[in-house]
Amino acid sequence: MGVRDRLGETLFARVAGDDGERRRQRIHGDEGPRRFGPDDPIQRVHGDASMFVGGIRALLMQSLHPLAMAAVDQHSGYRGDPWGRLQRTSGFIAETTFGTIDNADRAVRVVRAVHKRINGTAPDGRPYAADDPHLLTWVHVAEVDSFLRAHDRYGVRPLAPGERDTYVAQAAEVAVALGADDPPTDTAGLAARLAAYRPELASTPAAREAARFILLTPPVPWALRPGYSALAGAAVGLLPRWARGPLRLPWLPITETVALRPAGAVATRTIRWAMQPSA
Repeated sequence: MGVRDRLGETLFARVAGDDGERRRQRIHGDEGPRRFGPDDPIQRVHGDASMFVGGIRALLMQSLHPLAMAAVDQHSGYRGDPWGRLQRTSGFIAETTFGTIDNADRAVRVVRAVHKRINGTAPDGRPYAADDPHLLTWVHVAEVDSFLRAHDRYGVRPLAPGERDTYVAQAAEVAVALGADDPPTDTAGLAARLAAYRPELASTPAAREAARFILLTPPVPWALRPGYSALAGAAVGLLPRWARGPLRLPWLPITETVALRPAGAVATRTIRWAMQPSA
């Protein structure tokens, strides 16, 4: 087995888990109609290595909502089982993007059932529920904005303006199925919705701890740490300036342009190379 195959298998095992191969066969091999095709923007974005950068950015953005962060902090077990959480999230994205309509709908039903059981009280005393449409929409817009921005910068073939709108609209179909509240369907609406959430966002101990865990102490094998650090630095470089202060992340435009952006490009190209099937 060559270097590319070994690296590809390692990455796939981390992202997909022990059940990854069986799930991949189901997602891509099952027969039946699919909502999206290979030429659709959602498949281009969600199938690209830039998702590794976008996923880290999305977690950082999502942590800024105190109620969403409380739900993650109290119920997800991300510190004890971060890879399990990653595998469940990546599996859901793959099922709803590439799978048959039946399998995608089944994945949505499973997540909705889990959300119904998740509720509690945030440290500030406010109640939260994971199936709250308003919180679901925040999680969605933070993800879509992150995936799109990462693809714009690090994707192998960035989307044209009209395709970017189509991507937002296609992603909204999944959000509606999950119970989100009127998610945006174009990039202008996405920007407006993000701006509307800003008064609700705040710096909390849980958010700052999550950022430290994601960026400084991830459970990544030492051999993969340089690559992960490049992806994490690229994700921070894509954060808006207003999101950095609450997470205690610096604004270093020269360093980001000269060092972090090139390192992120190398890391995503390496992942793309490693994940390609062997000839």
